[in-house]
Amino acid sequence: MTLRPPLPPQLPVYRHPSTVVIVDDSPSFLASLRFQLDERMPGKTFADACGAIAWLRARARGAEPGRFLSPTIDTFSAQPLNVALHVERICAIAARPQRFAEPSVLVADYAMPGMNGVQLCQAVRDLPCKTILLTGTADERIAIDAFNRGLIDRYIRKSDHDALERLDADLATLQHAWFLEQAAPLRSLLPLHGYGFIDDPAIAALAAREAADRHCVEHYLFHDPAGLLMADRDGRRWLLVIETEQTMRAHLEMARDDGAPSALLAALEARVVIPNFTDGDGMYSARFGKDWYRHTAPARVCEGHQRYYWAVFDLRPDFPPGRVTPFAGFLAGDGA
Repeated sequence: MTLRPPLPPQLPVYRHPSTVVIVDDSPSFLASLRFQLDERMPGKTFADACGAIAWLRARARGAEPGRFLSPTIDTFSAQPLNVALHVERICAIAARPQRFAEPSVLVADYAMPGMNGVQLCQAVRDLPCKTILLTGTADERIAIDAFNRGLIDRYIRKSDHDALERLDADLATLQHAWFLEQAAPLRSLLPLHGYGFIDDPAIAALAAREAADRHCVEHYLFHDPAGLLMADRDGRRWLLVIETEQTMRAHLEMARDDGAPSALLAALEARVVIPNFTDGDGMYSARFGKDWYRHTAPARVCEGHQRYYWAVFDLRPDFPPGRVTPFAGFLAGDGA
């Protein structure tokens, strides 16, 4: 296992292990490279470019579009045409068994018979896939030209002593960038819907620490309450709830209107607990009654662009509802 450089501070709206496609006409090199790659990266190997192109295009045709946005019409407002944001559809990705099979990065050897690596990358240029070219020493000028033309995102010389370390680092960086691009159209709308924390480096660092402590391999933006749904490779899940002064006031007002116990009102007013009423709309209702404390956790503070209050909750195996294939199950063949 190699040490990776720090990833960019921007937090993806969602992220899960994704597939690295490796193309090389040397079976022994393919076997060696696949063995040495990080186990968090599922791999699909091909000995010829045509087979890789067919598989990538089949995956592109079979992929569900990210239907996170939809147009709305409001005849009573000054702006009748608006865009609705469906955060719940982001979390629904966690129920898709084939999410781990989505190709995010293509690694292609340059020197292959029939179709070289640059030609392969050009053939799939229209697909949303990052590309790394593996070259020999004599091919560097070709790789630089391909990079300048936007055909590849990285190139690595096979003969370099640190080639595998560089490949591991570049894969991590490019997969991170790939997930940022998948939800790029959403980012300008998220602050308008109470998810401004997604662009705060302080929250990105917090999420990274909490995910590392729990060995999480995937996360998804969550709604009601706002935060991140996180899961480890075995499918155990946690909810990182993130509140602001504004949302804490909303919790207090809603609890007061619904006749919440005085102890809960005092705790919310003092900002010493984080509520997690996920069985409803995220807010307190009278049906929680005296059991409110079962749905709260001690509040912790994160200082970023503003002050955030946060806590991490263990989730029941059946929440959110729906069968979820964990990453370990996918690797074992249950979801492949």
